[in-house]
Amino acid sequence: MLLPLPGGAEIALLLIVALVLDAAIGDLRWLDRLLPGPTALAARLTVELDRRLNRIDRSDGVRQARGTLVLLALILGAGAGGLALTILARDLPAGGLLELLLLTRCLTVRMPWTGMGRVQEALDSGGLEAGRAAVLPLTDRQGWSLDLHGVVRAALEGAAASFSRSLVAPAFWYLLLGLPGVLVWAAVAGCATVIGHDTPRHARFGRAARRAVQLLGTPPAVLSALLLALAAPFVPKGHAWLALRTAVTAAPGHPRGDTAWPLAALAGGLNLSLSGPRREGELVVSEPWLGRGRARALPGDLRPARSLYVVAVLLTAALAAGAGLLRLALLPA
Repeated sequence: MLLPLPGGAEIALLLIVALVLDAAIGDLRWLDRLLPGPTALAARLTVELDRRLNRIDRSDGVRQARGTLVLLALILGAGAGGLALTILARDLPAGGLLELLLLTRCLTVRMPWTGMGRVQEALDSGGLEAGRAAVLPLTDRQGWSLDLHGVVRAALEGAAASFSRSLVAPAFWYLLLGLPGVLVWAAVAGCATVIGHDTPRHARFGRAARRAVQLLGTPPAVLSALLLALAAPFVPKGHAWLALRTAVTAAPGHPRGDTAWPLAALAGGLNLSLSGPRREGELVVSEPWLGRGRARALPGDLRPARSLYVVAVLLTAALAAGAGLLRLALLPA
């Protein structure tokens, strides 16, 4: 890692093992209840701080300052905790297992794949209402307002965003900065899920969180788009060049921010159109389309999307292995 601490090629090995573990046993609800991940814990803490500090009777400047302090406190706490755990893990006989356990809880591999499968099965067997219920774990959109095509698009968009923010981003920051890096990312991502929305309540209080998650999330998001584009030729009717071109031309400046990169790559890879204008309850959201393909996504589009996701995960693991070999080659003899 780049921090002045012991570490080297073994962190790439730990990352690969963590990916395999979550791919095998992830998406277990009892595990989430028993051992919530750092992102979930940061979100819970942010909810409490938002309730206590984000008072409507305060001025905009005070609310913005308080929101910035909340974010800084989470970042400093996560960084210090990650540094302490790194030192502790290097000194304990079973320290590697401790680091592996924590890293596994920072990653999400299996859930988007199983989530898309549940949505497809629900739509095929139970119809639209069952599909609306099945898609909720993948999206924050109001499921009751989605039509058939909206349910499928929400599932695809949720899986692509999760691939970037919950898999590639933690892996990226772990390989770069070890446990402090991945825990800081988890803190920022968890905070942003609660207050990082440009709504009247959080326009000022969550401004720092929105900027931080964009700053830290954009490099892994661009990498996610590249991985999805490289995975496209391995699925039926996948379009690698179209995925890459869509990401490069449509993602920069899109209202979806960093998540627009993987969404655009997925849209291009499957020749679909994602995002775009939509209705959220009584509110009409006007967003540019990502992709120039078919906007009427169908349940059958989830099958190639799941295959594309699996190949992209395998490429992520291969990239981690390459990073480990590079570290090994650069170690002094």
